[in-house]
Amino acid sequence: MPLVNAKDMMQKAMEGHYAVGAFNINNLEWTKAILQTAQELNSPVMLGVSEGANKYMTGFNVVADMVKAMIKSMNITVPVALHLDHGTYEGAQKALLAGYSSVMFDGSHYGLEENLEKTRDIVAKAHFLGATVEAEVGTIGGEEDGVIGRGEVADPEECLVLKNTGIDMLAAGIGNIHGKYPANWQGLDFDALKAIKAKVGDIPLVLHGGTGIPEDMIKKAISLGVCKINVNTECQLYFQEATRKYIEAGKDLEGKGFDPRKLLAPGFEAIKEIVKIKMEMFGSVGKANQ
Repeated sequence: MPLVNAKDMMQKAMEGHYAVGAFNINNLEWTKAILQTAQELNSPVMLGVSEGANKYMTGFNVVADMVKAMIKSMNITVPVALHLDHGTYEGAQKALLAGYSSVMFDGSHYGLEENLEKTRDIVAKAHFLGATVEAEVGTIGGEEDGVIGRGEVADPEECLVLKNTGIDMLAAGIGNIHGKYPANWQGLDFDALKAIKAKVGDIPLVLHGGTGIPEDMIKKAISLGVCKINVNTECQLYFQEATRKYIEAGKDLEGKGFDPRKLLAPGFEAIKEIVKIKMEMFGSVGKANQ
């Protein structure tokens, strides 16, 4: 199946009261693990790629070509969207030209008027190419590849104005953060989420910082209109822990345990494990091709 944009999967998620996981990829193993798990669970999936990860993997075209080739060679039949995560104005355009089927333009650090102007331009270019656009109001706390947010709670009026640029998905800050959640985290602001949903109506809402949010909060957010949940740090932590155990057990010193294919295998399986946990939590299992 070729790459799809996020429009249909978001609409189905909204109607079915579940969320699609957007899992960030960092290399071939990451991509293979997520695609394989989505296929096994018959779940739609979004592959998120930060600009930093794009640079690490040597460019937008390399990433797009790799993902398309893997979908074909692995005979992936579930819907897969390739999505630029927290894209700059320039980066979003490069991703679209490289064949990404969805982009997030993060203009939250601009003033509202400049954010709106640039968002409208990205929307026009993306829709011309058959891609979808996510935009953000109220910066997300924590850090994502150098993008640092203060964890603001979005203004519902600004959310409506941004929605009217023609975007397909809206990421609105509701107290969520990137990375690990601190012990004194106050939780998601559901009153803010309700107010935003009441103002913007039927546009799919996006929850960034999906790592570590308690399951009851995740499910409540989905019930209030969240249709896409981003997960990055948790996959990294699972990968790191499995790899550490392999090394500390001396497995890399046994036979050909130093072979990268063996060395990375525990981390690969760990990514599959956490992706499965998240897909089940989000309610997307069995929802592909429906």
